[in-house]
Amino acid sequence: MPVRSLSSSVLTWPSQATVDVAIRRWAKRIAESHPEIMRVGYFGSYARGDAGVGSDLDVLLVVRHTSDRIEHRGLGWDTTSLPVPVDLLVFTSEEFAAVDPSSRFGQVLQHEAVWISIR
Repeated sequence: MPVRSLSSSVLTWPSQATVDVAIRRWAKRIAESHPEIMRVGYFGSYARGDAGVGSDLDVLLVVRHTSDRIEHRGLGWDTTSLPVPVDLLVFTSEEFAAVDPSSRFGQVLQHEAVWISIR
């Protein structure tokens, strides 16, 4: 976010710790009103600790069921309380269980994902 410092512009961006606190609060809040949520986690640069100016937060929700098409599932979730832009993936439990652990995505989840306790 641009911040004026004397006569020069300085870009600052929320830290990993700030984002972690925010996603944990968000996850607990949405889990209270959405019992279909089974798991919430994040991965990518904030999970690895190498996020910088402009980094987004990659969030994964695992839900019991949904009738929405996969490309539309993220639209129903309000992530505006989070301090950075969010790339939200919503999988059913069956879809999540079917992720190939040897695929690139499966490897990323195994090595990077930070899972949040929601109950």
